[in-house]
Amino acid sequence: MRIQKIKLNELAYPYLLSQINNPPKILYVLGNVEILREKSIAIVGCRECSKYGEKVATELAYNLGKNNIITVSGLAKGIDSYCHIGSIKAKARTIAVVAHGLDMIYPKEHRDLAINILQHGGAIVSEYKVGEKPKKENFPARNRIISGLAKSTVIVEAKKHSGALITANFALEQNREVFAVPGNIYSKNSEGTNELIKAGANLVTSYLDLFN
Repeated sequence: MRIQKIKLNELAYPYLLSQINNPPKILYVLGNVEILREKSIAIVGCRECSKYGEKVATELAYNLGKNNIITVSGLAKGIDSYCHIGSIKAKARTIAVVAHGLDMIYPKEHRDLAINILQHGGAIVSEYKVGEKPKKENFPARNRIISGLAKSTVIVEAKKHSGALITANFALEQNREVFAVPGNIYSKNSEGTNELIKAGANLVTSYLDLFN
């Protein structure tokens, strides 16, 4: 599949993303470019997610997909992957934003998931050229694109110092809605999300909350 390149000044560039601070000057895209300009909701969370987080992320994405809402996430282990899986189960489209060049997939075990995303009309997006490896500093920068493409961002599970919270902060800076799923008060995976709710994030217990 051919990698497509979209420049910031081109009409094909996603409008919402163009409105953020420091939008990528070039987007590299595999798959369906058109969906980058459609209504979408981001779903992110920690890599070492619980069974509870897995179920919530999958069901949220599935129900959004059944209502023709595109999901956006990061193709990472844990919550991100279950977001994409939920959309695929609904035969819906999902966008994966990665932190490396599109000549590879990271983590390697998500290669089949990436193929499924493309086969279901989705897209894989990066601001990095072919050949760029997944460096540690690329991931926080990648998160601004996840939130920047979406009208709202949902944090399913997040530890106190989590990349998902970086995404939530980007969403707030971009004047986008932030939702958080409440969790077990004794679970480290819920420390970040419960703090977000206390700070004023919208509480979500059902996909219907995202429409209300």
